Amino acid sequence: MDLLDTLTAKGLRGETPTREEALAVLATTDDELLDVVAAAGRVRRRWFGRRVKLNYLVNLKSGLCPEDCSYCSQRLGSKAEILKYTWLKPGQAAEAAKAGVSGGAKRVCLVASGRGPTDRDIDRVTDTVAAIKEADPAVEVCACLGLLSDNQAERLKAAGVDAYNHNLNTSEGTYGDIATTHTYADRVDTVQKAHGAGLSACSGLIAGMGESDEDLVDVVFALRELGSDSVPVNFLIPFEGTPLAKEWNLSPQRCLRILAMVRFVNPDTEVRIAGGREVHLRSLQPLGLHIANSIFLGDYLTSEGQAGQADLDMIRDAGFEIEGMGEGTLPRHRADVAAHAGAAAAGGCGTAPAAGACGPGGGGCGPCGGHAHGDTAADAPGTDEEARTDLVRVRRRGAGTELAPNA
Repeated sequence: MDLLDTLTAKGLRGETPTREEALAVLATTDDELLDVVAAAGRVRRRWFGRRVKLNYLVNLKSGLCPEDCSYCSQRLGSKAEILKYTWLKPGQAAEAAKAGVSGGAKRVCLVASGRGPTDRDIDRVTDTVAAIKEADPAVEVCACLGLLSDNQAERLKAAGVDAYNHNLNTSEGTYGDIATTHTYADRVDTVQKAHGAGLSACSGLIAGMGESDEDLVDVVFALRELGSDSVPVNFLIPFEGTPLAKEWNLSPQRCLRILAMVRFVNPDTEVRIAGGREVHLRSLQPLGLHIANSIFLGDYLTSEGQAGQADLDMIRDAGFEIEGMGEGTLPRHRADVAAHAGAAAAGGCGTAPAAGACGPGGGGCGPCGGHAHGDTAADAPGTDEEARTDLVRVRRRGAGTELAPNA
């Protein structure tokens, strides 16, 4: 198929397809689905090998949000039966994070509901990050606290936060259909604040809200232009009690095509299968690993994921390996750019990456973090058997129980 040959060639070179080519991926038929997955898989392996990065959510503060995002069970006016609680103490959050790390997660995502953090909230997160990194200094910490005010991103960076998540969710043209209490521009501004402070930008989308193919392509290209290092692809979970409760628009095949389109547009970027994968990909989840290189382990914010043991078994059975704590996620040329931006934000001079430092003819960097193509899971610290200890603790009780999800 000429389209897939073209997309594969561009992806292997780290080039972005045209908007028309991205739309064509979403228009492929079910008969072509395995060819689409195989083509996206070649691009994924070029830049990330066969490694899967594990991420773990810790829900610091749940419910009672003043924003009216239509997809969210924590929204203003939501009648979804979720747990509502204020801030976890640093020790509680650190204990929750430990459960994920013991199961192989290398990144802990600290999430709090609300429009955005107050300065006091930044202090709380600072204390929580210190507690987590005291237990394991190598763990990556990503904060997701809503819209950022001036200087808050810099404070998070100084506290040891590595990344900031704030999703664009959908296209600029349709954003007003899913939220009215803030704008698409507000979200872009927060991603830019985080990036400007030297934090790795984590920003993605939600598919299945009734959007068009054009909307999906628009938001994915916008994420590429923003320089997002990690692109979480969420598939809408239509919570009862929210305006989108009846939006069941996704099939496993549709989800795979969306993931493939995201991969082709972001060939050398971390693509994460996030919320809703168990609900919508179902038995085709292993095929998603051939496209994406990152998943969440265990539960989400207000919904349960599949058991951590099942996640780890799925990764192994599909022929993939867990990315170790000491391994870089991004390909070397992307990691060098990120490091340079972080040094510049901190007032250092940094060192610009040499031209051609990665890719064909550029010194032959292996996929992601200098890991050579021939390396195996057995050679990488913290992977495979080491990461499979104490997995039962990763399965946490979720919504509808007396415990906070992932706490």
